[in-house]
Amino acid sequence: MANLVLYRKYRPKTFGQMVNQEHVVKTLINALKLDKVAHAYLFTGTRGTGKTTIARLLAKAVNCLETKSSEPCNKCQACQDINEGKSMDLIEIDAASNRGIDEIRELRDGIKFSPSSLKYKVFIIDEVHQLSGPAFNALLKTLEEPPAHAIFILATTEIHKVPQTIISRCQKFDFHKLTTEKIVEHLKLISKYEKVEVEQPALELIAINADGSVRDGLSLLGQIMSMEDKNITLEEVKTILGVTDIKAVQDLVGFITEKKSGEAIKHINQIANQGYDLIQFSKSLIGYLRKMMILKVDSSLAKLVTAELTKEQVQGIIQQGEKFQSSDLIKVIYLFIQAGNEIKSSDFPQLPLELAIVECCQGS
Repeated sequence: MANLVLYRKYRPKTFGQMVNQEHVVKTLINALKLDKVAHAYLFTGTRGTGKTTIARLLAKAVNCLETKSSEPCNKCQACQDINEGKSMDLIEIDAASNRGIDEIRELRDGIKFSPSSLKYKVFIIDEVHQLSGPAFNALLKTLEEPPAHAIFILATTEIHKVPQTIISRCQKFDFHKLTTEKIVEHLKLISKYEKVEVEQPALELIAINADGSVRDGLSLLGQIMSMEDKNITLEEVKTILGVTDIKAVQDLVGFITEKKSGEAIKHINQIANQGYDLIQFSKSLIGYLRKMMILKVDSSLAKLVTAELTKEQVQGIIQQGEKFQSSDLIKVIYLFIQAGNEIKSSDFPQLPLELAIVECCQGS
């Protein structure tokens, strides 16, 4: 339970405590100050980037009884009820498990009634893209003629599955992945609060595997802290999570650029013998090579693919990329994609990677 405890324990209670999404926070704060809160919002972005957290903060801010600013006071009855999950006027629906039209009809029926205790009824529909077609149609009718006391906040990780008719009736905000530096900084702060020492490289490995998600980063940190070790090292993180750091990927790519197939195969087997997940490793390798390809195509595209990396790591990718011809790099990526797909069904999980290595090193 440590991961859940950490995430919930340090969930932001004000906009000022948010780690990222400054563009979203600034716009919402201005809307609150000017009393121009919209009746429907659509938050889109990858998991763990703060969509539901900001939705709840907005629900508190519009209903706060004491605040003179845009921040919820967290002291009044309205704020406390929302913080404790007791408010009947904050309705949260998980569309992933409630896809049908019946749930949306219930929502439409319930929306007609005034809030029981708060100023606004706030409806948060998470993973809204999971709604069925009829449910979307029912939701659309509700969004077209919402009562003055209702605010809708829709959240999704797959915006392309949300009908344009729904999108057009909402204020849309794109939530961005956090950079590795920001996640490391946040994890360091939480570690300090928890009185646990974590090596900087260990924090960086956790952050990289969080893949831009604060929630995943805290979950991983909680998993490691559950071992009740007050001094956490990089090696411990590797062992506990069963993952390798970016250096392991860089080393393999280095062997391939130098045509050292023997060293590369030895490297893969060392990783396997140490108990690391080769499927996860292949994903990390393919992701690394993808970044290399995009940076090689146009270095100005760096922001698209390197948000979770340090400047030194980005420079390392660029330098290795210079040793590949574009056509060779594309071939290498295809070979490792194929290898990654074959690992699950192979009697020897390292064999598909070994075959890809040999073919890469035998190329021109």
